[in-house]
Parts: sequence; structure tokens; C-alpha cells
Amino acid sequence: MQARTFVSKSILKPVRTLIYRFGNKIPRNFLENAWSLLVALLAILLSLLLGSCQSGDTYVKPETKPLLEAVYASGFLKASDEYAVLAEGEGRIQEKLLNDGALLKKGDAIYILSADQPDARYQIARQNFELAKKNAAPDSPILAELHFSLNSLSTKKKFDSINFVRFQNLMNQNATTRVEYDRVKLTYENSINEYNAAKNRFNKTKSDLTLAFENARQQLLIAGDDSGRQVVRSLMDGRLLSTKKEVGEVVRRGEQLALIGKSDSYYLQLSVDEQDIRKLQFGQKVLFKADAFTDSVFEGVVSKIYTLVDTRQQSLRVDVNIPTTFPASFSGLAVEANIIVREKKDALVLPKNLVQGDSVWIEREGKPMKIQITKGIETMDEVEILNGLDSSSRVLIVK
Repeated sequence: MQARTFVSKSILKPVRTLIYRFGNKIPRNFLENAWSLLVALLAILLSLLLGSCQSGDTYVKPETKPLLEAVYASGFLKASDEYAVLAEGEGRIQEKLLNDGALLKKGDAIYILSADQPDARYQIARQNFELAKKNAAPDSPILAELHFSLNSLSTKKKFDSINFVRFQNLMNQNATTRVEYDRVKLTYENSINEYNAAKNRFNKTKSDLTLAFENARQQLLIAGDDSGRQVVRSLMDGRLLSTKKEVGEVVRRGEQLALIGKSDSYYLQLSVDEQDIRKLQFGQKVLFKADAFTDSVFEGVVSKIYTLVDTRQQSLRVDVNIPTTFPASFSGLAVEANIIVREKKDALVLPKNLVQGDSVWIEREGKPMKIQITKGIETMDEVEILNGLDSSSRVLIVK
């Protein structure tokens, strides 16, 4: 920006007057031998007078330059696919296998937990399974007892059947009484019923024991899975960003044990003030700086705009994809960013403090005049002039 000062010629008169007064008061012999002191005094006086004149009106001319309209955002660098490892059981850290920053493969063990309660549960399930397996086996005591009873009733039924046939023949020959025949017949029928009941009881018991065996087997598998979960493993290839527990510490179900994320992919998690939400669009360019690299500016692209506003912070979350060439690999780095809303290469620009609403003061034909303008892109310090001024306009700095 060019800046000029309106300086009245009348400043020369007070200068001459001051020199005359000071000259009369200083001895002549001193002036003859100290011209340098006089020159210094005159320089100081001139500086004071010129400074007093600077308080008058000055002007600047609009400047043509690139201009950006951006939305400010702040946030953190985050590893892609970052997730928290939660404890699926209870126990105590028996062994910590990896340290923070370690590279991981899917399935790598991170912690080993000693969990007495799951182990006891597994032992009980194992005992129940063994008992159910024994009871459901063909030679189990329960089935053997029922089978023995069934065989006895089968033998009795055969004997009663033969006896009934013999008495039936005797009855046909009138060699026995009706009472004896009916008694033998009733005994035979009871034998059939008892045998059938015992057979049904045997089949039902066998079916129940088989079902109990299957249930015990499933409970054993579940208990075995619970026991296996005491080895805490990574679910993905990546980096162990942080661990939350050390050897000997107690672990509760659902408690965070570690944080894992990608080792070669990062993004920005930004917060944008809710007043700027309407300016955001998918794919906008982002310029950002990280506290760890204060002398460098990096670029990214808006990849996701969330729809839920944080009512406590009155802000909206925005995710930004960044290039893989970004030099940092530390999740959690603080960043500040500008999301580019509009960009213009040749904008006619004025300092924002010279604009009063939609008007400015200009100098025209030696007189101040207030005119209206049309504004375009606005930043914190500058504003684009679309109409009302040109590059030769003299815009007054009104104090």
C-alpha cells in the first residue's frame, strides 16, 4: 500500500522562529565551535514538528493482490481407523507384551490377563461337560440301570405271554376256570404296559441326557472363548498409539486398555464454529499448520462434514484428508487450519479498518468525500472492493 502525508508549508515558519530563539540564547563562541550540536538540535526539532503533522489526514490506494476467504478451524492430527481396545473380561494385567509406538499385525497379542473368575467358570463348565458326556454315553450308569430294568420287563412280558397262550388253550379245552384265565390275561396285559412304559422312560431319559450333553458342550465352548479373550489382541495392522495399563493393574470389563490406529495414514479432526457451518462444503481446500512445524504450511481436503453440533463447544466436527507425505506420525498433534471458502487471484483490496459499513472516505479534488462501495471477499484484515473504487482512488484514513 502507498501512503502519503499532507504537510503544510507553514511548518517552516515555526522552525525558523525556534532556531532564532535558540540562537539568541546560545553564546556566540559556543556556536562557532559546536556546529554539530546545532545540527543535531535542528534535526530533533524538525522530527517533532513532522511528527505533529502526521496526525493529519492520510490516504491509501486500493491494491490488486490475491485474496482468500477462509473459515478458521482448530483440532488435532489423528491416525486413520483409530480405535480403543476395551477389556472384554475382568482380571489383572499379568504381562504387557508391547510398548507404545510398536508396529502391529492383525492378531498380535498386546496384554495377557490373569482372570481367576473366568478360569473358575471354565472349570465348572468343563466339569459339567464331562458329567453330561458320561451320562449320555451308551454305558452310562443311568442308561444302564434303565436298560437293565427294560430287559427284566421284556423277559417278564415274554413269560407272561407264553403263560397267557397256555391258559388260552386250556380255556378252549375247558381245562381251566374263567377266573384263572382272566387272572393270567390281566397279568400279561400289565406286563405289556410296564414294558412299554419302561421303554418310553428309557428313550426319554436318553434324549434328555443327549440334550444336556449338547448344552454342556456349548457352555464349555463359551467359557473357552471367555478364557481366550484374556489374551488382548490387535484387530488390525497398524501402530500401538498408547497403552493404558501396566503389569499388576486391575482391569474391569469395558475399560480401555490401549489405542490403535494406522501407521501410515492420518487425517485432521477439526472443530468449526457453528456460525461458519453454512460456508462449509465437501472437497474444499484446507491450509493448516501444526505446532510441531510452525514454519511450514500444509494442504488438505475436506473429506467429511458431520451433522451433529457439539452443544457444549458450539462447534461442528469436520474431517480433512491430508497427503501421506506429511512429515509427522504422532496422533494428537495440535493444528490450526483455514478452510478456503473463496479464492481470487486479482482482487482490489483495502484494509478493513478503512471501510465503514458499505462506504469509505476518499479525497477528490482536494476535498474529503464519503462514497458507497460494493464489498466482496472479506478477511480479518482486508476487504475486496467490487464497485465504487479503482486502483487510483485515494481512500482517506479517518481518525
